[in-house]
Amino acid sequence: MPIPKQLYQQLRKRAVFQCEYCHYPEILSNAPLSVDHLWPRSLGGTDRLDNLALACRRCNERRYNFTTGIDPDTGNEVPLFNPRLQSWSDHFIWTADGLRIIGTSPTGRATCARLDLNDERRTEKFIVKSRQLWVKGGLHPPPEDPQQSV
Repeated sequence: MPIPKQLYQQLRKRAVFQCEYCHYPEILSNAPLSVDHLWPRSLGGTDRLDNLALACRRCNERRYNFTTGIDPDTGNEVPLFNPRLQSWSDHFIWTADGLRIIGTSPTGRATCARLDLNDERRTEKFIVKSRQLWVKGGLHPPPEDPQQSV
């Protein structure tokens, strides 16, 4: 069931028109980004703005109704990144070339793994190849995001 148009517009504006997980810019999409429920509706989550995140199709499908993931460094189960409660730059950094997201905290690492933010589980590496083109076009990474130094 779709959320009201006005609420969706608020969500898009608050997210600065980018996926709140991988920072995929909506302008590169052939359709508006989707709504992700931080606490999934299947688990009793609501359509209130404070429970919503803007997400690209990749991230939304991979997040599904998961709220936790495994930190690959420690093996511990931890909450996934929550853009309503946490700052992206506290948990993630771009590689110097802008092609990969590195989790810098247990939450960041678990989110990278759960959402496969760098297509580590795919041989084609679609997202990395796309990011290469975006970097060439000056559309990526977002200037406000932290990035490793060269």
